[in-house]
Amino acid sequence: MPKLTLDDLDLAGRRVLVRVDFNVPLDGTAITDDTRIRGALRTIRAILERGGTPILMSHLGRPNSAPDPAYSLAPVAAHLRTLLETPVIFSEATFGEEAEQAIADAPEGAVILLENTRFHAGETKNDPELSRKLAALGDVFVSDAFGAAHRAHASTVGVTAFVEQSAMGYLLQREVEVLGEALDEPERPFVAVLGGAKVSDKLGVIKALLAKVDRLLIGGAMSYTFLKGLGHAVGESKVEDELTDEARRLFEAARGQIVLPTDHVVADAFEADAASRVVEGDIERGMGLDIGPKTREQYRRILLEARTVLWNGPMGVFEMERFAAGTLAVAGALAEATREHGALTIVGGGDSVAAVTQAGYDDDVSHVSTGGGAMLEFIEGQDLPGIAALTDR
Repeated sequence: MPKLTLDDLDLAGRRVLVRVDFNVPLDGTAITDDTRIRGALRTIRAILERGGTPILMSHLGRPNSAPDPAYSLAPVAAHLRTLLETPVIFSEATFGEEAEQAIADAPEGAVILLENTRFHAGETKNDPELSRKLAALGDVFVSDAFGAAHRAHASTVGVTAFVEQSAMGYLLQREVEVLGEALDEPERPFVAVLGGAKVSDKLGVIKALLAKVDRLLIGGAMSYTFLKGLGHAVGESKVEDELTDEARRLFEAARGQIVLPTDHVVADAFEADAASRVVEGDIERGMGLDIGPKTREQYRRILLEARTVLWNGPMGVFEMERFAAGTLAVAGALAEATREHGALTIVGGGDSVAAVTQAGYDDDVSHVSTGGGAMLEFIEGQDLPGIAALTDR
């Protein structure tokens, strides 16, 4: 690795400031998906085993740069206690004397979790003064927040200017290694699956992937921008009209790499209980809300032949059970490709990760990425500021 990793650091007796990604979904104070918390456990435990004191910082949600009980990390601290066999001290302060006192008073072998970094306006502005105050809490800095690595914030980038060494944690290191392997030296066939609502959100990713993959399977509402650009009727399906010409040019230049849905689950209203029907070919009325059964089977066959797969984005309106079958079918195909054929399968993005988790496939795919936006920017070939700022080897 071009950057220092956790294994390069001397941690004994040192305060280790760790940027984790505990931006988890909450139902009140109940955590509904702890994937990101569990992803950081290996780094936290390694610091403890090597005699360091882990001081964790993270954002949660989008508070308006001010304390907001709805976005407090206190529930995360409580959940972390159930996952670690060690005390977890929650500091209601993010920095300053109160945070320093919480660290000083912590018993040996304890973990300290600081309050939400986004309770302070300087966080998203990468403010040097806030960065300095955060850095004062640790002797070394470890970044283990791939999900925030594409953000140049005080807790991801600014803090590195005020510590002697900054290194990758195990989660971040694995993300970079797995994605790097898939993009730089993929075993072929290499297939990517992209879904979601907007072509505009993934235009750069599509262009980058077309230079690398053998097939690019597209689903979700973004497929209707392509289909309309190619002259197909799409009814009232969601379309970015300003990008239909660009989508057509991409499809034509790809020379068969891009695969689009041939049938659709269509409804007359964007409602969870709307009556639905399967439509093959053009959609004359209604809106497409999921890929149809023939497309599911076609995508499954392509995925089972693949040796490397990247998946980001749902095939339909996954949050509505009636329109989740396409996304769940892709999840199942990736799990089968991994189990039965030894394919390298990588899943990223909220709905994609939720699909493999809810279907019980999270242990059956090769890698579940903790970063949707960061994964997409990595695929595009962009430098992620939260990685670039770490200490070079």
